[in-house]
Amino acid sequence: MNQFKLKALTAIIPCIFFANTAAAESLSVGASVIYAQSPYRGGQDRYLPIPVINYEGENFWFRSLQGGYYLWKDPENQLSLTLLGSPQQYDPDDNDLGDMKGLDKRRMTLMGGATYSHMADWGILRTALLGDVLNNSNGIIWDLTYLYRFKFGDFSLTPGIGAMWNSANQNRYYYGVSSHEAARTGISRYQPDDSWSPYVELSASYQVAPQWNVSLVGRYTRFDSEIKDSPMIDKSGQTTLWTGFSYTF
Repeated sequence: MNQFKLKALTAIIPCIFFANTAAAESLSVGASVIYAQSPYRGGQDRYLPIPVINYEGENFWFRSLQGGYYLWKDPENQLSLTLLGSPQQYDPDDNDLGDMKGLDKRRMTLMGGATYSHMADWGILRTALLGDVLNNSNGIIWDLTYLYRFKFGDFSLTPGIGAMWNSANQNRYYYGVSSHEAARTGISRYQPDDSWSPYVELSASYQVAPQWNVSLVGRYTRFDSEIKDSPMIDKSGQTTLWTGFSYTF
């Protein structure tokens, strides 16, 4: 299953992809695949299959890798407590470079916090403030996005712009190099501070039949210098894609 490991997925995918904004109770199931470009030196781009299981209820919701409890819900506003499985990680055993193989492993984690969205005629505002609850990174992230949806019958297109804030702890865990790692590998010690990384995203959805839907979502993130200057990183940004289909009961 190594070929299915996702290395460094800096976008918080479930906050972005297949977000269900319907007010009525619904259940959708299907299948999807995430592609993530690895930002690490010697890293390999990865594909991750993920089942689509979306449930929208009066008080609870679940969307593939995240779920939550609504504190406030009406046709324009949704505020909820959220738990999110973040697949971001770094596994030195899967790296092609000798010095990078000597680094410590960065693990996947569970993020918890709050998410909020506001829908109006002028567009959609979406934000999430989440922190690591498993004490892996002890980091915090803040995602802020503006989107505008175009409808063309059964086809919809939603471009968006946004930015991701990473706390210093989040960046140091996934992109920093400690003193003992530097002594062991020869890679320069690096301790980044917090960062703001802007991004653009585009989602497309097509209602193939009354109960069948196919989706394609992409995001390009431009790394802040605190991430880009890490000796672990050899790219200025990262591309992620998610495509899949679902059936609504």
